[in-house]
Amino acid sequence: MAALSSTLLEIAFILYLVAIFLFGGSIRDKRKKIEKVSKWTVLAVGTTIAGFIANIGYFITRWIASGHAPVSNLFEFATAFGMMLVLAFIILYFIYKVAILGLFTLPIVLLLIAYGSMFPSDITPLIPSLQSHWLYIHVTTAALGQAILAISAIAGIIHLVTVVDQKKSSKKTFWLESIMYVLVVTLGFILITTIFRSFDYQADFNWVDKEGKEAVMSFQLPALVGPNEGELVTEGRFEPLLELPAIISAAKLNTVIWSVLIGTILYGILRLIFRKRISAVIKPFTKNVNLELVDEIGYRSVAIGFPIFTLGALIFAMIWAQIAWTRFWGWDPKEVWALITWLFYAAYLHLRLSKGWHGEKSAWLAVIGFAIIMFNLIFVNLVIAGLHSYA
Repeated sequence: MAALSSTLLEIAFILYLVAIFLFGGSIRDKRKKIEKVSKWTVLAVGTTIAGFIANIGYFITRWIASGHAPVSNLFEFATAFGMMLVLAFIILYFIYKVAILGLFTLPIVLLLIAYGSMFPSDITPLIPSLQSHWLYIHVTTAALGQAILAISAIAGIIHLVTVVDQKKSSKKTFWLESIMYVLVVTLGFILITTIFRSFDYQADFNWVDKEGKEAVMSFQLPALVGPNEGELVTEGRFEPLLELPAIISAAKLNTVIWSVLIGTILYGILRLIFRKRISAVIKPFTKNVNLELVDEIGYRSVAIGFPIFTLGALIFAMIWAQIAWTRFWGWDPKEVWALITWLFYAAYLHLRLSKGWHGEKSAWLAVIGFAIIMFNLIFVNLVIAGLHSYA
C-alpha cells in the first residue's frame, strides 16, 4: 500500500506538470479577454482534475498504510497542502473560468510537493502527543484554510505582474522580483538536497540540547553551521564554520543557508539567460487578464479561507492543546505565527472593506499574507525549536 501511495503521488506530480504546459498553451492561444473556453483549457483542467484524483488516491492509500491521517510531518503536510491548493483552484476555476490561475497555481503546487519530498517520507508510528483524532481535524482544516488563502496570493501575483511596469526599476519591481527570487530559492533547496541525497551524504554530531542533555544530530548537507557544543563523529565530513545555540536547529538552519546559496546562484544564471527580470519574462502571459475579475478572486479567496483557517489553526488547535498539554495557549513559535497570520488577514479584510483597498493594494497585501504562511511553513518549522518541532 505504501508503494502504491508513492506511485500515485508521482503520477499526480507528472499530470500537474503536463497541465502547466497545457494552461500555457491556452493562455498563448487567447486573442481576447473574454471568449469561449478553448480546447487547450479543457485539456488543462481535465489533466489537473486527473492529477488531483491521483493525489487523493495517494492521500487515502497512505492513510490506510500508516493508520493515521498523513499530515504528521513535513513531507506529509507539504503534499497535503499542495493537494488542498489544487482543490481550491479547481473550485474557483469552475466559478470564475480563469485559466491563467492554473498557470500560476500549479508551479507552486509542484514546488510544495517537491519541497516535501526532500524530507523523510518513511511511514513511522505517531509519537504519543499526535495520537489523537484532533490530528486530522486540526491539521487538515488549517491546511485547507491556508490553501484557499494562498489562491488570493496567486491572484495577487497575476495582478502585480500585469500592472507593474517592468521597463524601469522601482520599489514595485524590486519586491515583485523578490517573490520570484524566493521561488527560485525553493527550487535551489530541492536541487541541492537531491544532489547530496544521491550520494547518501550524512554527517553526525554529538551535541548538547537546550535541556542540557547529550544528543545526536544528523546533517544531510555539509555543515556550514554546527550544533551547540557539537562534536563531529562521522569521518571524512566537513567541520562547521560556526556553532549555534541550542534553541536553533543547526541542521535545519544549515539547510536554509545552502538553499539560499544555491538558489541565489540559480537565480543569477536565469537572469543571465533571459537578460531580464523573471517577472518580466512571465508578463506576456498576463496581457489579456481581466484585472477586476482577478481582484475579485483574490478577495473571495480570503473571505472563504479566513474563517476556515480560524477554525483549523486557532480554535481546533487550542482545543487540542488543552487536551494534550493542559493549556490552550503557550506562546510556542507555531502558535505565535498562526496568530500573526490570523491578525494579518483580519487586517486585510478590514482594509479591504472599510478603507477601500482594492486592486494593486489588495494584491500586495495578499502576497505578504502568503509570505507569512510560507515563513511559518519553512523557517519556523526548520529553524526555531518548539513543541511543534516534530513536524
